[in-house]
Amino acid sequence: MTYRVYLVGGAVRDGLLGLKPRENDWVVVGAQPEDLLEKGYRQVGASFPVFLHPGTSEEYALARRERKEGHGYHGFAVDFHPDVSLEEDLLRRDLTINAMARDSSGELVDPYGGQKDLENRVLRHVSPAFCEDPLRVLRVARFAARLAPLGFTVHPETVGLMRGITESGELAHLAAERIWTEVLRSCGALNVLLPEVDALFGVPQPEKYHPEIDTGLHVTMAMNLAAREAWAPEVVFALLLHDVGKALTPQSELPSHIRHEQRGVPLARRVCERLKAPNVYSDLALKVTGMHLRCHRLSEMKPATRLKLLEDVDLLRRPELLENFTRACEADYRGRGGFEDRDYPQAKILADVLEAALAVKVRDLDTEGLKGSQIGNLLRAARVEAIAGIADPAG
Repeated sequence: MTYRVYLVGGAVRDGLLGLKPRENDWVVVGAQPEDLLEKGYRQVGASFPVFLHPGTSEEYALARRERKEGHGYHGFAVDFHPDVSLEEDLLRRDLTINAMARDSSGELVDPYGGQKDLENRVLRHVSPAFCEDPLRVLRVARFAARLAPLGFTVHPETVGLMRGITESGELAHLAAERIWTEVLRSCGALNVLLPEVDALFGVPQPEKYHPEIDTGLHVTMAMNLAAREAWAPEVVFALLLHDVGKALTPQSELPSHIRHEQRGVPLARRVCERLKAPNVYSDLALKVTGMHLRCHRLSEMKPATRLKLLEDVDLLRRPELLENFTRACEADYRGRGGFEDRDYPQAKILADVLEAALAVKVRDLDTEGLKGSQIGNLLRAARVEAIAGIADPAG
């Protein structure tokens, strides 16, 4: 049987934007599974019509129609009969900028105006069927965040459809693994997916330390700064949760010995468990939530207190955590009105403190006659002495 192959989706979109495509995805029109299996393609999954190319391992999907029959993103009946057209396949996609294709000669196929929306920097739904898949709320959030530096905005009608998905209760049917990285507040999804973070909007902060006043705005500014710097996604996730303790009680009402970091750690842990965040994300989020203010105060700390911070962050055993921990703390510090361009010398201080502490080895100490905890105490004392010799960058 004769069939036709088209490059689709992100590769076409990114090519028109002048960006390097991350991967190539293909749609095959007019074929049956047996046609690809006979050529050595390997099917992915038992019932879904996606195949891996025997040479490149790129994904080739049979053109398909979808019909909504149940809740969530699994609630679809899929038809991948050979008579499904390319236009029907593209119609089921989320955004017009993702509903374009190129044929074997490189000719653009754009039935829904994706190229024009790229030129106008608009994220727009392809059809009313957008409402049938709650995952699209999160996908649009991801595209909006990724393409915002290029001037893209979400079309008001698309935001309205996203709000409708939220109000329908469909978001509750998303699996936890699919929602932990992406949220969008403007359509009400944040209140459903992360109420702990949504509660931060409108919570006041002391103007002396936060000219932007609103805690939710501060969290947004810190995350945006980390994203602009292209820091690791786990840093951005940590910043999403780092101030959740502020929603419980205004800081002026907290007892002096109970700060928002202490109140926030159990909340952040609950969010990570509910969203099934990978360990590398949850571990950093809990450390930043509980210790970012301690990092800010490094220049005021005594050597023993600095060593205690190293121990609590687990940097002596896992020095590879240093970069992401200090970057998250820096984004918290600079993610405030008027602070965006300020230096954060604490990052160098902590790096120097860690280097000095790690340079002290048990083998270099006189441990004759000592056992167990005595050796540990000697090692700690030597590390405190080494840290005391560090000069702060500010002098």
